Amino acid sequence: MLDYSLAHWITFLSAAVLLNLSPGPDMAFILGHTVKSGMRTGFAALFGIWTGACLHVAMAAFGLSAVLAASAVAFTAVKWIGALYLVWLGIQALRSDGQGGLVKAAENTLPWRRVYRQGILVSLLNPKVAIFFLAFLPQFVVEGAGPTWLQLAVHGVLIIVVAVFIEPPLILAGGRLADLIKRRRSVGLWLDRGLGALLVALGVRLALTTR
Repeated sequence: MLDYSLAHWITFLSAAVLLNLSPGPDMAFILGHTVKSGMRTGFAALFGIWTGACLHVAMAAFGLSAVLAASAVAFTAVKWIGALYLVWLGIQALRSDGQGGLVKAAENTLPWRRVYRQGILVSLLNPKVAIFFLAFLPQFVVEGAGPTWLQLAVHGVLIIVVAVFIEPPLILAGGRLADLIKRRRSVGLWLDRGLGALLVALGVRLALTTR
């Protein structure tokens, strides 16, 4: 069960690292609170984002697996919507100026519990995050490797596990990182370029897959 090749893991983990490094709304929310209110508030925002992401993974794993198993029409619809969305995201990243919203200031200082709840909502109520998981995770489902829902869940959780190794150090260096990206746009720019190329490639791959 869940038997994958080395190439599979290299591709997936490379994608997961780029996803977690690339500037975006979640990182902006986390670093904004870190720069504004300190590390404790930054970690509260981080845990809120992770909680929302876990809920998205659960919904994608259990909901999408049932849809894919039940209907060829639904599979085709999800495939093309997902492919077009991935390509669109890739093009947006390729055209990005590299800042990704990181330089925006956080809201006024808030209690860490409230920031945590806000983090959950920022992630959970963002339909783009839900659609992204629905489009991205199926790329790594391998026929015969195990139940579809389990493969989706494992890969979704691993994206968050990768974040555990990447995002906390970013909070520790939050102020310096925000200043770096503000001063040197090329840092965020190249992260966006790498992610954009990967997303376009995954979108094309998804469009060419069969049920």
